[in-house]
Amino acid sequence: MSDAALPTVAEVRAAAEAVKAALDRHLAAVERRIGDEDPDVYAAFNELAAAAEEYDELLYDRYDEVTPFEIPTPEDGVPYTGPAEPAAFSVLIRRDYAVVEPARLIAQAERVAAHDRDADFVQDGGTADALGVLFGEYEPDEIASRYKDFGLEEGDSTLWIAASEDMAEPGEWLGSPFGHIDPQDVLHRFDVSSVFDEEADEFEDADDADDAREEDETARPGLTPA
Repeated sequence: MSDAALPTVAEVRAAAEAVKAALDRHLAAVERRIGDEDPDVYAAFNELAAAAEEYDELLYDRYDEVTPFEIPTPEDGVPYTGPAEPAAFSVLIRRDYAVVEPARLIAQAERVAAHDRDADFVQDGGTADALGVLFGEYEPDEIASRYKDFGLEEGDSTLWIAASEDMAEPGEWLGSPFGHIDPQDVLHRFDVSSVFDEEADEFEDADDADDAREEDETARPGLTPA
């Protein structure tokens, strides 16, 4: 970074003062908290985290130094700041699939169309139209449990439960159904991914290797470490 782009001494000092003020607000919110999920405490926490991060960045840019503390966040990196007692909530689900057997997918759609006059499907529609027919006939949970029957391969999935103050008005968010959710309103999140299985396998392999070394050492009691 060039000297011209460095933050000024005044900017660093202002960021430090912002951290001090945020600390005071956070302590005050904690002192008057109501329950374990007081929204004022969450808000003060987020303000303190943002102020500390800003100060840390400016301090590093100006003086090549860092602060000795780190603001913790939940595993997903986004703290909940929504209502403590939500009056309504939204359930958002994403499931990824790969189409590994297009012919099987199309055949299933043709089978549905043969028994349902409302399922308008022709062979020329390909997998795009086939997906419309199948999801129009089956519930997403049934497709999730029978994905192999439809020539699909399962990928990652996630389910979010997002809190809100009030129930949305009919049709209010249909134009952009996933654009209104703030990650900080997510009460609970459930993720499924093969990457978690891989991590578990790595831990098991490491444990097995440790056990093998221990067995090897106990089998040769006469040997001592160098």
